[in-house]
Amino acid sequence: MLRNVETASSKSADLVLPARADERSTAHPDQAFPIPVTLVEELWRVAEAESCGLSVAEFGLVLSVVGEKVNHGIPIGAVPDAAARAAFYRSLHIEELALAHGCALGRDAAWEVFVSRYRSSLQHAAVSITGSATLGQELADSLYAELYGLRQTEGERRSPLASYSGRGSLAGWLRTTLVQRWRDHHRRTHRETTLDDVERAAPLPSAPVPADLDQLAVAVARTLRSLDAEDRFLLSAYYLDRQTLLQIGRTLRVHEATISRRLKRLADELRKQLIANLISMGLSKAAVDEALGADPRDIEINLRRLLQTSQTSTFSNKKAKTEAPDPA
Repeated sequence: MLRNVETASSKSADLVLPARADERSTAHPDQAFPIPVTLVEELWRVAEAESCGLSVAEFGLVLSVVGEKVNHGIPIGAVPDAAARAAFYRSLHIEELALAHGCALGRDAAWEVFVSRYRSSLQHAAVSITGSATLGQELADSLYAELYGLRQTEGERRSPLASYSGRGSLAGWLRTTLVQRWRDHHRRTHRETTLDDVERAAPLPSAPVPADLDQLAVAVARTLRSLDAEDRFLLSAYYLDRQTLLQIGRTLRVHEATISRRLKRLADELRKQLIANLISMGLSKAAVDEALGADPRDIEINLRRLLQTSQTSTFSNKKAKTEAPDPA
């Protein structure tokens, strides 16, 4: 049973790409709560949205649309304050959000990353859904073409990736969208077959099985314990305490751009180390892909305890020299 995982709508009206933003503004003209430019720039740097072909204004528009769509994660009718809105934006999978919307806008740099990171796992998931290598390949190719936005309506490029909000992992979104497309296919071609029969014939877990989740928790703990004190402090300050890059930079006495670059490199290193740890524990590549797409709320692990550190000293002189601050 699918659990709280967002998916691309199959209704064409939901697949319209957002209009390009004016470079001088980071808010939609009708936006009731404009996002502070400093916050947009911070998240844009952390997400490395520029490498996905997105300008600060375009990324700000994406964030604005996502925030308005779900009322910044609070109950409909309630009015979020500035702190709640900022916390909501920082809780998003912003790197994956930038990648998805860069792809939706047809940016080549974003597509290169998407293909290398998700094409293989997309095919594995499709084969698992259909129970057939041939049908799975056809399903994956069909969705890939749809994601690429080959279809145009009134001359406008459309892609389901434009509906990805970053609230769940992009890997989970892709798997759930595959399930949805496979069910749509059966409704069109096998109307006499009940949905229950389809699910029994082509099951796909919405999340890794408990055993894989246990292994993921162990691998995450092992990976985080291998970090030095400064790296643990960075992760804890930014992701758990919701401090801004500027606040962390002041604590460590380095420029916020240095913190942004360090967080990005640290995230990449953690992903590689986590994959290596999962493989060393006996998981296959397909199982690793499934585990990495798990909902973090399903993993029983105390991140704050693992990241706890009393080390808040400045970066070493060596790091300061190799990571020269950008001009303010």
